[in-house]
Amino acid sequence: MGFLNDFPLFSDFILPAVDIALLAFLIFKLYEILEETRAIQLLRGAVILALVYAVAWFLRLSTLLWILEMIAPGLFIGVAIVFQPELRSIFARIGQRELFRGKTRQKPFQVEAVLNAAEVLASRRRGALVVFGRKVGLKNIIDTGTRINADLSSSLILTIFGHDGPLHDGAVVVQGGRLSAAGCFLPLSNQPDIRRSFGTRHRAALGMAEETDAVVLAVSEETGALSLAYDGNIFYDLEEDEIRRRLHEMLGRGFPDSLEGGVV
Repeated sequence: MGFLNDFPLFSDFILPAVDIALLAFLIFKLYEILEETRAIQLLRGAVILALVYAVAWFLRLSTLLWILEMIAPGLFIGVAIVFQPELRSIFARIGQRELFRGKTRQKPFQVEAVLNAAEVLASRRRGALVVFGRKVGLKNIIDTGTRINADLSSSLILTIFGHDGPLHDGAVVVQGGRLSAAGCFLPLSNQPDIRRSFGTRHRAALGMAEETDAVVLAVSEETGALSLAYDGNIFYDLEEDEIRRRLHEMLGRGFPDSLEGGVV
């Protein structure tokens, strides 16, 4: 393409535009992959550290610069160890050419199907955990369970949680209006002030809400109470209408301006 550089219009305008467009496309696709794993937290942390370093360099804050330069090597090693599964997943997806695949369009969440099943389970004192994925990807959680990728329905949820099957003790993950996986393991909350009466199911719901932006519906096996966990909090024993309102608002139009109910 050397002869094309003889044309000023091509070398001065078209080539730089193509260069920028390709770079922007690659950055966008890599961000989409990062968004589906916990590695997005790594990216945000790196951006914050870079901004702190830039401010320290601009203001000539020698002590802060010295500290940042001292911890940088150990920080990179620590990040590589902690996020090793996420980094391996990213490179595997790139190798599988997922970098150039479009993102699946989300379908509306079928809230009523979940609520109908939750009411039946609550009346039978059968515990359940339903995770509604939002912007933060849940691939790491889905990989801990059994992939189903089926149309979401009340009967399917009742089949999973209504009997003591192999998938009963885990959580189901709902994404794009479909039931992606069942029997998934969720991270447990370590909050010291959580209710002592809460069992593993509610601690898992709260832990999920602390680490992701997912909304988790929990059905208590002991009391039949319905609870919602999101934004690092759990709202215990809510009425069905209140749960329906919050789910529609959070999964459709974002969080409501004011929420009623206690935070535990």
